[in-house]
Amino acid sequence: MAKELTPAQIAERSIIKKYRRELWKPFIAAVKRYELIAPGDRIAVCISGGKDSMLLAKLMQELQRHTVQPFELTFLVMDPGYHPANRRRIEENAARLEIPVTIFESDIFDVTATAGGNPCYLCARMRRGCLYAKARELGCNKIALGHHFSDVVETTLLGLLYGAQLQAMPPKLHSRNFPGMELIRPMYCIHEDHIIAWKNYNHMEFIQCACRLTAQRDEAEDGIGPSKRQEMKELLRTLRKTNPNVEKSIFRAIHGVQLDTFPGYKYRGIAHSFLETYDRREDPILPGTEKEA
Repeated sequence: MAKELTPAQIAERSIIKKYRRELWKPFIAAVKRYELIAPGDRIAVCISGGKDSMLLAKLMQELQRHTVQPFELTFLVMDPGYHPANRRRIEENAARLEIPVTIFESDIFDVTATAGGNPCYLCARMRRGCLYAKARELGCNKIALGHHFSDVVETTLLGLLYGAQLQAMPPKLHSRNFPGMELIRPMYCIHEDHIIAWKNYNHMEFIQCACRLTAQRDEAEDGIGPSKRQEMKELLRTLRKTNPNVEKSIFRAIHGVQLDTFPGYKYRGIAHSFLETYDRREDPILPGTEKEA
């Protein structure tokens, strides 16, 4: 008689087998394409309790088991002031999926609730700073976040439509405030729809944002509320009706920017004009990348 699988084993098997094409392959593709993990890395996998970060934790566990280039993992949960019910759900889901989490607390929700302006932006920055600090304290050199393909596309649209800039979400970046620390996004090539399918297949219920301000969105009759990101989701959903590949086109576009067609651009925060190289009859060269004579 075959041994009955645990919920964690079923979830792991679904990643490797049932959703291999949708989850495992694009995960491995991102890790290799963007060189996200190196032998000897000590990576803090940051878990918010949502579907994305929980799946990321399982993907990283699987990679650690199968890789020939060893690295270490710490599964880090920051409690920024969750309701006790949300805290319990995170702990229960982690136990069910056999993810050994390390939980620490902060007062971020209290601070951002009275900050005014853009509390979501402030919350995200404060969370990241706390995660970097705790990860470094635990001896890690990288933090891994659960941002995925859909986040990348939506962020690009947000910047274009509301920020008046062509700016993407990079698959990895060095921390400015924590020297030696790096942020990586191993789910960069995974579509959110496939994450949802995996969640539903495994009958899992994860927390949403859990922020006190999301009640405004939940109470909105259109289901969008004040969230611009939700607005981007609705826009893309509409565009897919006539162009099923619209998200893929946006994703490819940020990998193939034609810099010589832009009248202006910024490099390392410094603005440049096409006029700087226009009369030289040569292709524009990014500052700091000139070849030695």
